[in-house]
Amino acid sequence: MTSRIKIALLFLFSFLLISAVRSQDASRESDLVDLGRRLLKGSATRRRDTALQQAGKLHISALPVVGYTLQTGFAGVLSANFAFYTSSEGPTNISSILTSVTYSQYRQIIFPIQADIWTKGNNYNIITDWRYLKYPSLTYGLGGNTSPDSGYNIDYAYLRLHQAILKRIARDLYLGPGYDLDYFWNVREVDPPAGKETDFQQYGLHKTAIASGVSLHFLYDARHNQINPDGGGYASVSYRPNFTFLGSDDNWQSLILDLRKYLRWPGNTHNVLAIWSYNWFTTGAGRPPYLLLPATGWDAYSNTARGYIQGRFRSRNMLYLETEYRFRILSNGLLGGVIFGNAQSFSEPGSGRYEYFMPGYGTGLRISLNKFSRTNLCIDYGWGTHGSGGFFVNLGEVF
Repeated sequence: MTSRIKIALLFLFSFLLISAVRSQDASRESDLVDLGRRLLKGSATRRRDTALQQAGKLHISALPVVGYTLQTGFAGVLSANFAFYTSSEGPTNISSILTSVTYSQYRQIIFPIQADIWTKGNNYNIITDWRYLKYPSLTYGLGGNTSPDSGYNIDYAYLRLHQAILKRIARDLYLGPGYDLDYFWNVREVDPPAGKETDFQQYGLHKTAIASGVSLHFLYDARHNQINPDGGGYASVSYRPNFTFLGSDDNWQSLILDLRKYLRWPGNTHNVLAIWSYNWFTTGAGRPPYLLLPATGWDAYSNTARGYIQGRFRSRNMLYLETEYRFRILSNGLLGGVIFGNAQSFSEPGSGRYEYFMPGYGTGLRISLNKFSRTNLCIDYGWGTHGSGGFFVNLGEVF
């Protein structure tokens, strides 16, 4: 399916959605469930949440779809988001658990469980990132000057177990330890270029790779809704030393700086200007596994650099900046839109300098799946350099 056809279908879908809700009262919040009730049952009565912060009350957003992304091709996806409060007393952020099961055209299996749990009064923040991947995919080599024609297939299985518990030390400030395990097995190159050594082989290609380390996390989080922020700021500093005595193949360290700011603009609307800086560094004399080097689209939620395929660029250090403007198309919040731009740069092998700058940009739709948790279905189309481009789909905002 060509890019023009994909874009035409995207706008056709939005036109049909707008037409279906044109007769609704736009003065109140609405979501896809309200629209379904109206179309299937003829009921114009919207659901109302009688307990916005009721402990244990689940707001569930589930979506079985056939999707398409650059890295998976066509895929069957069952995705779910569970949002809830752990306490009905005092200021407590909404907690969320995001999971999905994906089987793709390229025989990939993707099964993540990612949780962001806030205890009563926001005294503790419990962060979980567990994943299993069977992941045939593309790699393009190291640095920012790799050719889009240089990609070839690699295959591996991957288990990721990251867990952290942060304690509040002041208002909106948290500090705490974690443990991170990354295990790769059955790693192999499927169709490497003939007649020359690949960057993967030069760096160190092994059938298995293990990284095991403790981590220390500093967090500032002034957002009240982490699923769909409309104000406040976020700053995360994560330092992870990996040690051979914990089972790691080598001693090395990583440092991730994740900074975000959300501004309502104009101030009297629901529109939001969001800014994201994600900077990922590896240090130490030891070598991180090739598959754990900073890379395009390999942040915690695989969202950096819309416009490029996951793994398009890879190196020991990564700088990243993105801005996105989120606006309502319908005043009841059922349908919205975004425009975004981003830029990434990777350190060059050998020199360590940042010599190349890769921009991306795009636009997309937001469809409200659950107005109580403010969970959106995000459908974006992004463009990059050298003809790069494609669809990117998320349950919940990109950042």
